[in-house]
Amino acid sequence: MHSDICKKYCYRVTRDTRASVRNKIKKLEFVVFDMDGVLIDIDSSWKYVHDFFNTSNEKSVEEYLRGRIDDLEFIRRDVSLWSVDGKPLKKEKLVEILSDVPLMNGTYEIVDFLRNHKIRTGIVSAGLDVLANRVAMDLGIDFVYANGVKTDDDGFLTGEGVVDVRLMYKDDTVKRLSHEAGIPLYNIAVVGNSCFDIPMFEVAGLGIAFNPEDDCVRRAADFVVEDKNLTSLISIFERFLN
Repeated sequence: MHSDICKKYCYRVTRDTRASVRNKIKKLEFVVFDMDGVLIDIDSSWKYVHDFFNTSNEKSVEEYLRGRIDDLEFIRRDVSLWSVDGKPLKKEKLVEILSDVPLMNGTYEIVDFLRNHKIRTGIVSAGLDVLANRVAMDLGIDFVYANGVKTDDDGFLTGEGVVDVRLMYKDDTVKRLSHEAGIPLYNIAVVGNSCFDIPMFEVAGLGIAFNPEDDCVRRAADFVVEDKNLTSLISIFERFLN
């Protein structure tokens, strides 16, 4: 079991781990990227905001991974820690905080390579959608699934969230994306770095561990890229263009 080799508390202790039937890739038509730690050079967009406010969500992470709270409650607890002068955070401030998040080396090059070969692209991330949408716009990525925060009429965060990607069930989002794009799962490649990306590997035709956080991610992937430059993926993708 992956829980035997994961350094952190393994999500497989909590979620349904029924085996999926995986078809190997036939022709590359779509690449799904995780965002945090893959397209951007930070571990977590949520943690990035916490670091700005000098807060921590470690307790919530532990309770979430043990199945004691769901994704919406996870977001509520995160947002409740963010305030300016004791007032709720404005969404424009959240955008400002995330504005200087660095892209991973090679992001423009890899997306340009895929576009030039008519390969469609998408982001599936449990990170913040205000950042995912900006990254997608900057890079020209076709589809974006990420999580958001609700605001009131004045633009202040209400404390409620919008869950489009359940962290432990990112495979469900890849299936939705496959249906929306009209591309079979076996012609989709997934690039991820954490154990939460393993379910995406398991439903796609090709799984690539990019700068992986743990051995469980390496073992679940078809290819492993250890360096932090996305251009290293080009030689892998070239194998599946025809």
